[in-house]
Amino acid sequence: MTQTAVRHFPLYIGGERVDTGERAYGMSVRTVLEAGGTEAATLFRLLREGSEEELHAHPHVLCSVALSTPEQGQAALRAAADAVPRLRAVPVAERLAYVGDLYAAFLEHREELSRILRMEGCPRLLAEAQLNVVLDLVRPESLEQAESLLRQEITTPHHKIVLQRRPDGVVCVDPPANAPLFGLIASLVLLSGNSVVIRVPRSCASSLSYALHNVIIPVLEARGAPAGMFNVLCADFEVTVRQWLDSPLVNTIYYFGSSEHGLALEQKCVERGKRAILELSGNDGVLVWHDADLGHATAALLEAFYASGQTCFSPKYVIVHPAVADDLLARLREAASALRPGDPEDSDTVLSPVLRATAFRRCLDQAMSVGATKVCGGTQIDLRGEPDPQGLFIEPTVLRVDGFELAENVSAVREETFFPLLSVVVPDDGPDLLDRCVEFLNGNEYGLRNSLWAESPEVIERFSTAVTNGGVLKVNDSHLAHAPHLPGLGGTGLSGGTHGEAAYPFLRASRLQAVAIATTGRHPGDAVLGAG
Repeated sequence: MTQTAVRHFPLYIGGERVDTGERAYGMSVRTVLEAGGTEAATLFRLLREGSEEELHAHPHVLCSVALSTPEQGQAALRAAADAVPRLRAVPVAERLAYVGDLYAAFLEHREELSRILRMEGCPRLLAEAQLNVVLDLVRPESLEQAESLLRQEITTPHHKIVLQRRPDGVVCVDPPANAPLFGLIASLVLLSGNSVVIRVPRSCASSLSYALHNVIIPVLEARGAPAGMFNVLCADFEVTVRQWLDSPLVNTIYYFGSSEHGLALEQKCVERGKRAILELSGNDGVLVWHDADLGHATAALLEAFYASGQTCFSPKYVIVHPAVADDLLARLREAASALRPGDPEDSDTVLSPVLRATAFRRCLDQAMSVGATKVCGGTQIDLRGEPDPQGLFIEPTVLRVDGFELAENVSAVREETFFPLLSVVVPDDGPDLLDRCVEFLNGNEYGLRNSLWAESPEVIERFSTAVTNGGVLKVNDSHLAHAPHLPGLGGTGLSGGTHGEAAYPFLRASRLQAVAIATTGRHPGDAVLGAG
């Protein structure tokens, strides 16, 4: 591996770069891939007792990040609150220009961001996919759509009606620890005139810090954005979120994480009169009908194993029409078995080290104990793909589950999994099969995405209108891929909390205000009592 100069990232508060004496360090994936080597052992010793210079010299260290104190956290909130009235005076077109410049800036830094993501452990193909999503959300066409949603004017015989979105105020963002770059999606709340305080997770600081300090902050500064519009901290989650909950300066908390923690946070926000925007766990379903293109459907279902299933909006279970179940399962067995681990920096693998091997084994055992059948996979393996009970990878695993009744009792079907496991539910045939499939999809407590593979226009129409679960529905398309104008994230049920929906961040962190401007000088009495 080629060692590059270690970067250091300060805090950013009220338009100023602020350094501290405490540090967090962004680590290379080789910290775990080479856990038994001498370099890793040296690193663990240096983390306990080494100097900053020694840590920066270690090949597994990607960056250092200044750690913030509670006092600095409070300073960031004050700066953000002070910026809010100035931001409200900034026209929508100018705010759009702030974000519009990010497109070219991300393109300029794309290669380096991709490299850092790979060094953090994200496979190359998936790093590029993450960056495609970020670029899609700030490209000119997306901002044109945002402008149309942020402000609309309607002419009536007696009025000009303005429908405009008003900002919440101070929005605090806690990005996902498993894919921190997706935290940048929440930055779109700037479009509706909010100020932002974002927490960089200590455990995965490198790619997000690089994007914040080399892309977003320079663009905002070059545009002369109000100081305090964007603030960056790095601190422990519990300390930071408690401060956000307690502070009267905070209007909205944008949280990425588990359903358990997110729903508890939502309740605390409501108690304090704050808005919670939640991007939580997922348990996405796919329906494959008898007339589906099985080649394309199989390729889409393999997305269940991208990043070893450790993304919230990857396919988790599939319902397949019994007429094509054996064919699809044979295709899945061959394709899944061909996926191999590899070095994320220099291979085309889509598999990542699995963080929850014990939970995987427990989930697999539960499924098989109640009657599911293992089609392939299930073995813990090393970087070379060889069986290893201590290996960091798990073979892509496919289960067959016969009937909806059994599926209801399989935790791998009804609960979120976060490892490379795809459950294939094969229901009994019958004239009401489509109705039962729709009912099963709607019975899912989670609600990020659902997708369909079918050729029948009637089946497509039924799926599109009757499946109410989920923020996004995809038809004959990649389950994971982003499409132009598609909301980046967002969902219902346990995936989005009480007010969950498909999420355009600039809408979720704003409120609709209606303005009626009379244009004809009509007498108020005529307006109320007249003939209209």
